[in-house]
Amino acid sequence: MAVTAPRTSARKARRSLSVGYIGLSVLGAVVGLLFLIPLWWTFINSLRPSADTFAFLDPLQWRTLFTLTPKFDNYTALFSSNLGAATLNSILVSAVTVLVGLVICSTAAFALAAIPFRGRSVVFVLIVISFLIPFDAIAIPLANLFRNWNLVNTYAGLILPGLGNGMAIFLLRTFFLAVPTELVEAARLDGLGWWGIFRRLYLPLSVPALIGAGLTLFLFQWQSYVWPLLVGTDSQHMLAPIALANLQGQHTVDYGVLFAGSMVLTLIPLVIIIAFQRYFVQSASTSGIK
Repeated sequence: MAVTAPRTSARKARRSLSVGYIGLSVLGAVVGLLFLIPLWWTFINSLRPSADTFAFLDPLQWRTLFTLTPKFDNYTALFSSNLGAATLNSILVSAVTVLVGLVICSTAAFALAAIPFRGRSVVFVLIVISFLIPFDAIAIPLANLFRNWNLVNTYAGLILPGLGNGMAIFLLRTFFLAVPTELVEAARLDGLGWWGIFRRLYLPLSVPALIGAGLTLFLFQWQSYVWPLLVGTDSQHMLAPIALANLQGQHTVDYGVLFAGSMVLTLIPLVIIIAFQRYFVQSASTSGIK
């Protein structure tokens, strides 16, 4: 009897854990499906004529989320717009922002995490405050400065505000703080300077954090609307969100073409995020544990 009781308790505990795991899995699947429905509805309507966009909403029916006659006319219509060139501009601007921004943010995070200097805490607090303030709140006065510097309708004007991202610096600094100080001291004894420690020690250990920070920089630039609207007004430097908004006519809106453009601009970051998802989750979990 003394042996049977613990076995029974352990069996009940395992059963309750299994039920809880299944319940959480079902809940997660339902929540994920709820987030997927708007994206799926947008995709289905991108395969329909504009006149049928809202035809099956009242009452709700199976044709609301499915179509038996998909057509790709809306996607072919995108070729006659300037969305393609604007998408290439967005890819270029985002790629340069990620590459140059990672250099700036990683060196700043390394200095705040590893190099002792007076006022380091104050600088870090200012960086935290910088990403707590919405960028749109300072976009208009910043655009006036860029106009005085002749940076309007230039790639430099589109790229510069996204390079020093406070959130990316915060994530990288938190990850760098997890590097044992013994490794740094050993590297100093071996004669490495701060640049050598950063390049040979910190960077190889922080690949997940760098990818997570790179995704932060990419998403900030990719989904930016107000800033390119202010400084990228000509067709040569127009970015994808502005071109997508311009697909709306003055008096009529072709929702089919609009949804097709939305799907194109959604799939690009979605593919990138899925490809690097495990690195982003790993960097976020490591930062949270620290």
